[in-house]
Amino acid sequence: MRVKSLIMALCMGIVLVGCNNLQKGAGIGAAGGAVLGGIIGHIAGNTAVGAAIGGAVGAGTGAIIGKHMDKVKAEAEQVKNAEVQEVTDANGLDAVKVTFDSGILFATGKADLTAASKISLQELANVLKKNTNCDVAIQGYTDNVGFKGKTAAQSVELNKALSLDRAAAVYTYLQSLGVNASQVKNVEGFGQENPVASNDTEAGRKQNRRVEVYLYASQEMINAAEAGTLQ
Repeated sequence: MRVKSLIMALCMGIVLVGCNNLQKGAGIGAAGGAVLGGIIGHIAGNTAVGAAIGGAVGAGTGAIIGKHMDKVKAEAEQVKNAEVQEVTDANGLDAVKVTFDSGILFATGKADLTAASKISLQELANVLKKNTNCDVAIQGYTDNVGFKGKTAAQSVELNKALSLDRAAAVYTYLQSLGVNASQVKNVEGFGQENPVASNDTEAGRKQNRRVEVYLYASQEMINAAEAGTLQ
C-alpha cells in the first residue's frame, strides 16, 4: 500500500504539471523523474531499459524527447495485434512498450513464429527502421505453469529458456527484415518473473505469456534533443 501511495502521489505531481508529453516530459526529465521511472518501469515489466548516459538529462531535453516519443507511439499503435503503452526508461525518459501475447506469436510451448505473427512483426520492423534513433530491447516472459515430469526449480529454468528463445526468435526475424542488429541493445528471457497479472487464472496466465519490445531514447536521440535538432 505504501508503494501504491507513493506512485499515486508522484503521478499526481505529473498530472498537475500537465497532460501532454511536452509538459510531462519536462517533469520526468528532472531529477525526481528517475525515481518515478524506476517504480513505474518495474511494475510495467520494464527491466532497466535505457541508454547508459553520462549525466542527468535536463527538463528541456526530456520534454523534447517526450514529444518525439508521442510520434513513435502513434506509429507503433498501427501494428496489428500489439498492445502499445507509454512507459518510462531507466533515465526517467518517455519510452514505448509494444507487447505481443505469446499466443499470437507462437504455438503452445514452442518458439517458432507463426505465419500470422510475421505480419505484425513486419509492421513493427517498419516502425523500427523509420525510427533508427530509438534503441530497442526485447524481453520474453511466460506464466508460472510447470513442465510435466519436472520439479518446480527445473520448470522455472525451462520457462526462462523458453522465454529467451521466443525473444530471440522475434529479434532474428526483425533482423531478417532489415532492422539493424546494432539498434537492438538487449534480448532477454525472464521466464515467469515480472508478471503483469495473476497466475491464478487462465486470463491472467495468458497476459503473462508475452513478448515485450521497448523503444527508448538512444544516446543519438538524447544528443539531438540537447542540440535542439530532434524533430
